[in-house]
Amino acid sequence: MAEFKVAPPGAPVSQKFMTWVDNRFPATKLYNEHLAEYYAPKNFNFWYFFGSLALLVLVIQIVTGIFLVMHYKPDAAYAFASVEYIMRDVPWGWLVRYMHSTGASAFFVVVYLHMFRGLIYGSYRKPRELVWVFGVAIFLCLMAEAFMGYLLPWGQMSYWGAQVIINLFAAVPFIGPDLAILIRGDYVVGDATLNRFFAFHVIAVPLVLLGLVVAHIIALHEVGSNNPDGVEIKAKKDPATGRPLDGIPFHPYYTVHDILGVSVFLMAFSAVVFFAPEFGGFFLEFNNFIPADPLKTPAHIAPVWYFTPYYSMLRAITSQMMYALVACVALGAVAIVLRTRLNGLLKAVVLGGAVVTIAAMFAIDAKFWGVVVMGGAVVILFFLPWLDYSPVKSIRYRPTWQKYLYGVFVVNFFVLGYLGILPPFPLGERLSQIGTLFYFGFFLLMPWWSRIGDFKPVPDRVTFAAH
Repeated sequence: MAEFKVAPPGAPVSQKFMTWVDNRFPATKLYNEHLAEYYAPKNFNFWYFFGSLALLVLVIQIVTGIFLVMHYKPDAAYAFASVEYIMRDVPWGWLVRYMHSTGASAFFVVVYLHMFRGLIYGSYRKPRELVWVFGVAIFLCLMAEAFMGYLLPWGQMSYWGAQVIINLFAAVPFIGPDLAILIRGDYVVGDATLNRFFAFHVIAVPLVLLGLVVAHIIALHEVGSNNPDGVEIKAKKDPATGRPLDGIPFHPYYTVHDILGVSVFLMAFSAVVFFAPEFGGFFLEFNNFIPADPLKTPAHIAPVWYFTPYYSMLRAITSQMMYALVACVALGAVAIVLRTRLNGLLKAVVLGGAVVTIAAMFAIDAKFWGVVVMGGAVVILFFLPWLDYSPVKSIRYRPTWQKYLYGVFVVNFFVLGYLGILPPFPLGERLSQIGTLFYFGFFLLMPWWSRIGDFKPVPDRVTFAAH
């Protein structure tokens, strides 16, 4: 048993109270480890606002969600009316609902920017692989949370969007139809679907999400934060104190620093909530202000904007596109056999696996492979730490052409997102197919292209100009 601390005679009441707490709970220890004595690199830039902003939006979503649950009824006969009741009759209910709906989109904005920062600065590289894996798991969990919450207003787009997405699971060979029924809880999207989605959205997924956020932060503070230079600040320490020479305490320096990001974010967030909560139909679709009607299908069904890049990839997989995918699998297998130093047995396994995959691609409907591609677009992010073979972490010290490649990747992602909003048309189908191939090629060919070019020398210590 640890020895109890004793406050010195004449100590203030606050110090005595904290001593009493510390003897029973490590409050001061946690404060020091994660704030006052957690040393972060001194050269953080504006890209490092988005981690704290993601935490802020998570709090907004939890708090507003609690108030919405007080008045919402998870019943197919009353769900839409209960949302209207919140908007029209509950005091400040319209504000809470708009904060929650705007917060959902804001969450994805800051998470996408947070992930992009990790991508360009190599924050997924050793020793931060687990930090990245937990982060991608948070992203996947967030997508599930958003999809399930999207059904709850029980509007036209909520209903038919859920109908389309759940029916995709029916394309899974052998178990697909039963799997779709299991998810719906019925033969069609109905009251059972609404109830189980409500339970997952309000209880199950948030618990998993909070656990992953805690794991993400603990893993980050264990190995330390990355920085725009990709230099490990723990490598250069003050011999006397053992503190990193290029590190500063997270509190008060970065807690004050983050107030700037929070202030700007809240101004933009408030502007949307009060002046454009539907955001032109991107945050709240106009069809969702119409009660769900199982007998009337909307002219065009599209998911919310943050799912549209993946929805575009799903629609890109047609029977014609399958020939291109077969060619990619065959070329990939040949490249692995010819360009790697595998023994004969492993080469045979690779070729055999390619043959089986190609046979399955011809035997199973393209709709199933569309679902696989859509899911694979997120799952492939988990493997990013083991795909990047670059000798440097940060984009600052990579060849200039690689910076342009990252720029094309971002533009391609935006184009896929825009195409996912539009109704299908021939040119859009071709563009989404090209964009899908580029998206996966960016990651799958990364072990090759990430090593090519003239890399700039990385400094021993971080580059920093006081401001």
